[in-house]
Amino acid sequence: MPESHSTGTGVYHGARSRAISGTMQVLTFAALTAIGAQIEIPHTPVPFTLQTFFVLLSGALLGPWLGACSMIVYLAAGFAGLPVFSSMGFGLARIIGPTGGYLLAFPVAAFTVGYLAGRRPGLARLLLSMTAALLVIFSLGTLQLNLVWFHDWSLSFANGFLIFSWWDLVKLAGAASIARALRTASIFS
Repeated sequence: MPESHSTGTGVYHGARSRAISGTMQVLTFAALTAIGAQIEIPHTPVPFTLQTFFVLLSGALLGPWLGACSMIVYLAAGFAGLPVFSSMGFGLARIIGPTGGYLLAFPVAAFTVGYLAGRRPGLARLLLSMTAALLVIFSLGTLQLNLVWFHDWSLSFANGFLIFSWWDLVKLAGAASIARALRTASIFS
């Protein structure tokens, strides 16, 4: 009987340790995304930021569920009034404004990367999963940008999708390379 008790305790502590680790990872990526939002090149109505870099990394390193959770925490912090969005923005106005579609796509995009990349992705699989995630972000972002700002699909596509393509391809390449290196080093697995 004492052996099963000690085994049960070990399982409990292992599960507790994983829960604490997962929570810390979720909070870390929510914070990194908030920092990435402040590293921006101003552009109206949607600035160039490093947010999507951390969205892609969260899905690749944390997996689909924890990656999505980190982005939900990020959105909840901004919705609750913490200045975590670009230009120290926060609140419902950012969620329903021209940048809201991009923001709301973050949890879906992180999940997409984690799901499509799988547990032990190679660089090609990371690149493909991150490309799919960027398409999610660009699509939802462009949709909302058209609905609340431009009211013209060609302008929305040019200013909400195409203009970010080169910048996000650079971030995608960096995120895929970093994710691959961290996974290879078994820092995240």
